[in-house]
Amino acid sequence: MKKLGLIALVLLVGLSMSLFAQSKITLKIAHLNAQQPFEIPSAAIAAVFKSAVEANSNGRIEVQIYDSGVLGKERETMLQVQQNIVQSYIASTGGMSTFYPLIDVTNLPFAFSSYTVGYKVYDGEFGKAMAEDIRQKTKLRVLGFGESGGFFIFTNSKRPIKNPDDMKGLKIRTMTVPLHQEIIKSLGGSPTAIAWAEVYTSLQTGVVDGQMNPISIINMAKFYEVQKYATLTNHLYAPYVWVMSDTFYQSLPADLQKVVSNAAQEAILAGRGLSRIIDSTEKGLPVLLSKMQVYTPTPAEMKAFRDKTIPAAKAFIEKQYGKEGAQWVERFLAAIEKAERE
Repeated sequence: MKKLGLIALVLLVGLSMSLFAQSKITLKIAHLNAQQPFEIPSAAIAAVFKSAVEANSNGRIEVQIYDSGVLGKERETMLQVQQNIVQSYIASTGGMSTFYPLIDVTNLPFAFSSYTVGYKVYDGEFGKAMAEDIRQKTKLRVLGFGESGGFFIFTNSKRPIKNPDDMKGLKIRTMTVPLHQEIIKSLGGSPTAIAWAEVYTSLQTGVVDGQMNPISIINMAKFYEVQKYATLTNHLYAPYVWVMSDTFYQSLPADLQKVVSNAAQEAILAGRGLSRIIDSTEKGLPVLLSKMQVYTPTPAEMKAFRDKTIPAAKAFIEKQYGKEGAQWVERFLAAIEKAERE
């Protein structure tokens, strides 16, 4: 009887260990940049998310980070998320636009007066409403709108850009975001969509004359090596659209859903904080000032940029996306106005 009892105990322990092993969940999260969490916002997001999820789930979820685009280009990786092969991806608005074209609404130029206003809009009612629309139409659950590096500026290798006339004839690299391309057209430039991995070489070889990105991204990619002029227009604030397979999220028990959601919010705050630190230190604007000719437009010059781009952007959205697009524009502008007042 003692032997039988011992055998039963061994079997019970083995069964318990097997059930524990089976209950452990793997969550794969991917992004396009190097996993350098003290240098790159998307890496900070991934690192904080991994730590928070694994700690607060008591090891029930293991988070695996796939950085530097090792799983493929944006569309390929996001298709894997839809299929729950990869569970999460930190997407650019360009990557998101191929699945949810209405994300273009968030690319209205010169929309935000400060980061604080942008955070309120994306964390508030507007962001939640768009996230739900994305989920219903794509089966991609939005964990949040994360920091992609901050306000966009222009750089180029041809001449200083001080007003819209200086943009005429310049070939400017954009993401595959139709509204980004329309903005360049409205300024007289020639937009050219080029994959991120090819941007540096395209600038170096003259395939394009310039590009637009946040200062931290320009520094990270060392575009100052192949660009001479920078203009601080701060004309776009395009956040990451951090998505997760809705199938995966719904498969989690309620307590783990909460762990994932809470960890995502912590990670977004970390990415934003890192980006503001970078912008304000020797890794930010001072780098460009030391390596490029940097110009800050006057209020009159900024008005000229707005007068060219905003009407063109609104007309494009209404033409491209019809009544639904126009409604989202109004919701976006109303959310900005509300955030400005608060």
